[in-house]
Amino acid sequence: MRVFYDHAEMECCGTPFAVGDRVSWRLVPTTREDGHHGAAAWVANHGGPERATTGRVLAIDLVHQEFLAHHDPRAVAPPAAGPGEVIFVAAGRALEPVPGAPALEAVEACPKWFDAFEQEEQPPRRVPYRVRRAVGVLVTLDVPGGTPTRPGDPRRRLRGQ
Repeated sequence: MRVFYDHAEMECCGTPFAVGDRVSWRLVPTTREDGHHGAAAWVANHGGPERATTGRVLAIDLVHQEFLAHHDPRAVAPPAAGPGEVIFVAAGRALEPVPGAPALEAVEACPKWFDAFEQEEQPPRRVPYRVRRAVGVLVTLDVPGGTPTRPGDPRRRLRGQ
């Protein structure tokens, strides 16, 4: 079974795990429209089903998504403020996913923090500019009674088959 573990869920209150670990997660089934990178379910640390699903981690793929960043705070000069006047200026950026399949990177363990995987265009850059960031992990989870791995799948050896 393929499960998507969103970076925000992990960073908020998840516990990092590695290939071969037994895990117990509250899983929510996905639909095509959910956008969970083709996973059958996603991990819900808040408000998911009462009963957890337990299984063994067979593989972990870091999911990298490319975005267009539409705001560069260095490109906008704040307007002059009068005496006693407070002016709020937008900071940060709005990220728009670039259409297309995300890139997957096989890893042995899920990170707790995903900021280290962010890459953005180096100056000189135009606005919008491109940002590539890790948005979560796709986990191949061996669940008793679940969908078996395909014959010849190299991950089968973790199950002792």
